[in-house]
Amino acid sequence: MDYFHYLEDRLHCEEVPLEEIAAAVGTPCYCYSQRTLMRHLQAFQRAFVDTPHLICYSVKANSNLTLLKRLVDRGAGLDIVSGGELERARRAGCPGERVVFSGVGKSHDEISAALGYGIRMFNVESMPELYRINAIATRLGVRAPVALRINPDVDAHTHSHMTTGLWRNKFGIPYGQAIDLYRQANRLGHIEVVGLDCHIGSQLTTLDPFVEAIQRIGALLPLLRREGIQLRYLDIGGGLGIPYESGDQPPTPAQLAEALHSQLQQFPDVELILEPGRAIVGNAGVLMARVEYVKPVEDRCFVITDAGMNDLIRPALYNAWHGVLPVVRHFDRSEWLSDVVGPICESGDFFARDRLLPEFQEGELLVVRSAGAYGFSMSSHYNSRPGVAEVLVDGNRFSVIRQRETIEQLLAHEMTDELHRS
Repeated sequence: MDYFHYLEDRLHCEEVPLEEIAAAVGTPCYCYSQRTLMRHLQAFQRAFVDTPHLICYSVKANSNLTLLKRLVDRGAGLDIVSGGELERARRAGCPGERVVFSGVGKSHDEISAALGYGIRMFNVESMPELYRINAIATRLGVRAPVALRINPDVDAHTHSHMTTGLWRNKFGIPYGQAIDLYRQANRLGHIEVVGLDCHIGSQLTTLDPFVEAIQRIGALLPLLRREGIQLRYLDIGGGLGIPYESGDQPPTPAQLAEALHSQLQQFPDVELILEPGRAIVGNAGVLMARVEYVKPVEDRCFVITDAGMNDLIRPALYNAWHGVLPVVRHFDRSEWLSDVVGPICESGDFFARDRLLPEFQEGELLVVRSAGAYGFSMSSHYNSRPGVAEVLVDGNRFSVIRQRETIEQLLAHEMTDELHRS
């Protein structure tokens, strides 16, 4: 559920008309609903209330500092994948014990900074990373808490770019190598083995892959106990899908908890960690744009907006489906077969193709729905386009949580000076 709705044929975010936001901050812009964000976090917290757990929001989904702080203030931890995200966690006030550090390519500086911050654990993705963490922890005179991310070779049945739990993916440690690498980790002097991690993909729309993955990695826990390795945390990642199209019914957090209940009961002394991102923020945001031109062609019309694939790349990258709505409804207009596109010099610059949409006119506003996750966080400056504004609505008020970037700011770090001889 989200809090974007029509009132007297004008689209509102909570109690604020989107027209009012566009007039104040311009377009394109991202608009987020505080109520939706909190509702989705609470859905996870309530679903697992009977299980010791920590919800670590996946920062990569949407890393705006205001959103992070709102989540942290309501008990969420953070799942990070870079030094920049670690700094965001610090600025959002997230305690180190509520931070887990994932990702396959952690640098020396990132590992050092995370150890200094006192994170809960590293999710280790390879043997070389394990030994690097141990060497840095030795130099710093500390013990590094680690979980090993085990790849269970489970097909998540999602887009090929979003699957992470198959043997051919770059993520995680092959299942057959898990016990041996845990033994090695347990022998290292500055490693503290605290957990087991698994994440199989993103935008999962059925529960079977979750259950299969937990069964496979859960079978490792008693084997590790026999080796004298007693784990405190079981991190099952994130990946729960959201409804993008009308009629989509992905599992809810409560259904996920119910499906995993019997498995988790076998490990009463292990705290559960979940890393949802999209499921919390995806439907909490929209991208609002203004129509620049309407261009009729032989069998359709192109609705050309001031937002582009640099602002929201998911349709171009994944052929992802996003709903498109007019900000003001006109029921007396015909529907046209339409492609909603942007100004970027790429044929892949689109938000919707082959859609029957109400007739749009130049200067009108529209929104691309379900854009809260992997929207701004994956945006770019392609075609030298400045970053757009971000706005948060809370009830009948809204605030700008990221100023629109200017062209001057876009070019500020570039030079035109000639090269100097060394």
